[in-house]
Amino acid sequence: MEKWMRFQARVKRDLRFWRGLQRTLKRVKSIARDSNNLICDDIQAAVEQWRNERAMTFEGRTVTYGELDAMANRYAHWAKGLNLRRGQVVALFMPNRLEYFAIWYGLSKVGVVTALINNQLTGLPLAHCLNISGAHHAIVDAETSPVFEQARPLLERKMQEWVLGQAHGDQRDLVQALKSCSQLPPDRSVREDMTAADTVLLIYTSGTTGLPKAARITHMRAQLMMRGFAGATGATSKDRVYVALPLYHATGGLCGVGAALLNGGSVVLRRRFSATHFWKEIVAEGCTMFVYIGELCRYLVNHEFDEDEIRHKVRLAFGNGLRPDVWPQLKQRFRVPEVLEFYGSTEGNVSLFNFDGREGAVGRVPKWLKKRFNIRLVQYDVETEEVVRGLDGLCVEAGPGQVGQCVGQIAAGDARSEFTGYLDKAASEKKVLHNVFERGDAWFATGDLLRTDADGYFYFVDRIGDTFRWKGENVSTNEVAERLLAFPGVEEANVYGVAVDGADGRAGMAALVVDGAFDAKAFSDHVRQELPAYAQPLFVRLLPAMETTGTFKIRKVDLVADGYDPGKVKGPLFFHDPKKGYVKITKSVWDKLQAGTVKI
Repeated sequence: MEKWMRFQARVKRDLRFWRGLQRTLKRVKSIARDSNNLICDDIQAAVEQWRNERAMTFEGRTVTYGELDAMANRYAHWAKGLNLRRGQVVALFMPNRLEYFAIWYGLSKVGVVTALINNQLTGLPLAHCLNISGAHHAIVDAETSPVFEQARPLLERKMQEWVLGQAHGDQRDLVQALKSCSQLPPDRSVREDMTAADTVLLIYTSGTTGLPKAARITHMRAQLMMRGFAGATGATSKDRVYVALPLYHATGGLCGVGAALLNGGSVVLRRRFSATHFWKEIVAEGCTMFVYIGELCRYLVNHEFDEDEIRHKVRLAFGNGLRPDVWPQLKQRFRVPEVLEFYGSTEGNVSLFNFDGREGAVGRVPKWLKKRFNIRLVQYDVETEEVVRGLDGLCVEAGPGQVGQCVGQIAAGDARSEFTGYLDKAASEKKVLHNVFERGDAWFATGDLLRTDADGYFYFVDRIGDTFRWKGENVSTNEVAERLLAFPGVEEANVYGVAVDGADGRAGMAALVVDGAFDAKAFSDHVRQELPAYAQPLFVRLLPAMETTGTFKIRKVDLVADGYDPGKVKGPLFFHDPKKGYVKITKSVWDKLQAGTVKI
């Protein structure tokens, strides 16, 4: 009986996976790099089918598909009026607002590329993103205009600033300029000879470890994301998708928007995420889906109870980066029936979907379909930061249970496995591994460490560079953080390696955000019980809040630079004494650490 039940469960799981895969493939199979059908044509087709249906709601205002298209057409004619030519770039530096999607959609109709600039950036990082975009025009609003002005002295060329709002000095009033622009679609001949291999967007990496890089998003790549999620989510014209993620990022701006608009559904757009307003707005707007980044869900489970969290009509949450400890809480506490976790990157050629809902897994490739997927795991040495190669010079594949770097085969002519790379060709080449399984082959190196199980499920382990080696063992910062988050009162945990004089490798350090008082003794007991000796953080610091990127990715670079030096670290700082547990680093403790009289 038990074997029969296991067999039934496996069949049910495989059917659910197969249906999800078929829905997705049905939507993306016709995408080809030499096609003259562009992403704007996909959106235009949706407009023609659902012209009078609601498309997007933002801060109390709702527009139909037809109204959204008319708005986009004005931007297309505005660009034509400036004599912007195919392939030229306009920088879009604004927070989420109703016009955001319409701007890049409209510019794509005349072949103009839009650089989606993170509206959280200031100073040098902002100037860097604007400089590498190659844009001579930038669209801003009242919120971002002052920030742009502050970065202007750092720009390498003159850039005309167009403001959706009050214009000052050399700024131009975009609202006024648009009044003379037609709402009718531009003639399709303006993008004649363009193909899906042409660039439509520049989307930047998060810059967690340095300055952002600009990834080239072709029409084909945008179609894969928007069509792929339109199929994977199973969304229909009755669905309303709540998007609180920034539209300058692919997860919210392409995957979330695509799931709704390519199916006749609608987007409920929020300026920025708020745990306080999240469920209230979802209930008020009748949302049936929401798109997430993992840390967004952690903020929700850490928030106090809200009666709206169980009064909603949400049937599906989809996104990436959902931690295994948050997953069951998302489903049980908030009564979300289904979670669709995916794995992928803006610029990469690897994508996975967890169609059958195995908690903790980022996706699955069953054995019977392995040859149809371009994804593999190769053994990786975290100490040398290189892939492991055999005597023949080729990479060694990681087996079930082994941790390896995720790589995706680059195949010419296959839209789903093409790697378009960054604007920086040198940065693009660094992401390509050659002679992986055969002489002359090429694979995209994701920079992520994953592992698989016997059933073909993939589990995220850590980012390369985050995993470090201590006492001869590999330590996954992601896995350590999960165990620290299980301690009562720890709301956020950021784990990283720091150099220690006279010691090989890097020692573990954790930055914590805690709710209330921090019980160092109880925390010491928890760490000893949950983690092997080599993985126990040697140092701990407490933070009032965790610094994150606009897409909720935790920044580590500044924390690593601070190390465990009390002269650089503000706030409580602890050292893991082998006998006493975690003790505060006072001047005397620091002196002993510096003198080497304390055993590490």
